[in-house]
Amino acid sequence: MENNEELNVEEVKAEETASTENETVTEVNAQTAEVPEAVEQEAKPSKRRGRSRKQKIETTEEKPQSEWSENVVQISRVTKVVKGGKKLSFRAIVIVGNKKGQVGVGCAKASEVIIAIQKAIADGRKNVITVPIFKTTIPHPVQAKSGAGCVMLRPASQGTGIIAGGAVRSVLELAGIENILAKSLGSKAPLNAANATLEALKSLSTFGDMAKKRGLSMAEFLN
Repeated sequence: MENNEELNVEEVKAEETASTENETVTEVNAQTAEVPEAVEQEAKPSKRRGRSRKQKIETTEEKPQSEWSENVVQISRVTKVVKGGKKLSFRAIVIVGNKKGQVGVGCAKASEVIIAIQKAIADGRKNVITVPIFKTTIPHPVQAKSGAGCVMLRPASQGTGIIAGGAVRSVLELAGIENILAKSLGSKAPLNAANATLEALKSLSTFGDMAKKRGLSMAEFLN
């Protein structure tokens, strides 16, 4: 009997060891089965990240910048009396130029500020004039009027800068003039001052034009 009990105990132990070995094998297989799934899950976000980076690189390409610059001089509210009451709108005055001898003044009205500025920029580009620049200043003194505005311009030596203020300064800067003396003698309203400055720049003439008018060559004219 004792031998039979010992045999039974040994069989129970053998069955327990076999069951533990089977459990460990199943756990290892489960872990090994989960590993490739985790690897696949980690690999998929990396691909998505790579795509998103490519898309960001494509979308962040620099756009070519325009050589034209705009400067908003004034934005004012305008009311118009109509049959139903008062109609509110905005008026924008914008100076447009490329700082290479071309400048224009635009004025427009709209019910919104942004639309008024856009319309004023379009109007300024339609009215662009070419300014004759001698070195970094104007060829000769000039004075012009527009409405109640009157502006006097005089050439200046190198290093003087732009001695002007308000709308006159904006027009001269965007025209590309670096050294000049300016004085507003009439109305200080931005639109009148800007238009008077534009008229003064229009009346400028180059040395070549003056030599042709007098029937002289450039050497004879300069001497």
